[in-house]
Amino acid sequence: MPQPARVVGEADVRRLIRHVRDHRHATRDQVIVLLSFKAGLRACEIAGLDWSMVLRPDGSLGNQLAIARTIAKNGSARTLPLHPDLRGALAKLHAARKKPREGPVILSERGSHMTPHSIVNWFKRLYRKLELDGCSSHSGRRTFITRSARLLPKTGGSLRDVQELAGHRSLSTTERYIAGDRDAQRKLIRLI
Repeated sequence: MPQPARVVGEADVRRLIRHVRDHRHATRDQVIVLLSFKAGLRACEIAGLDWSMVLRPDGSLGNQLAIARTIAKNGSARTLPLHPDLRGALAKLHAARKKPREGPVILSERGSHMTPHSIVNWFKRLYRKLELDGCSSHSGRRTFITRSARLLPKTGGSLRDVQELAGHRSLSTTERYIAGDRDAQRKLIRLI
């Protein structure tokens, strides 16, 4: 059975973002990383994201992503609040592109939507370059879900909130994404 995608620590996420700042498409690439780690989007959702899912009706940048059922797995549309870092990167990309109202957020070299396969390969090259073994295009999503679950006690939320953010139909699917934490387990045992 294949191993689940590795959960990436905060220091490595910062390292990923610093690294892509040197890329030819630095602004776009930073948005790709943040869509994965700060919104938990799948490769197909990153590839299919359109400005109409990010912008308000007046063309200004909104405070949420409206993931359309047409790009979501199993047609599970959802709305996600925008993390401040992601919102800032999207604003920069939107301005650099002359504020389009529609069309792909993530453009390929040829100026069209990147394919999900291209996003998967983009992450594969990035992780290989930074020697982050065990990572895949799903690492950002798994990290997002795991971190969200661990932060629940601070928010008063429930695992159902994480399930909705992830766009999972079943809570058991969300639970499979959450990585255990050996340090937390040791602390827990000491408290018993």
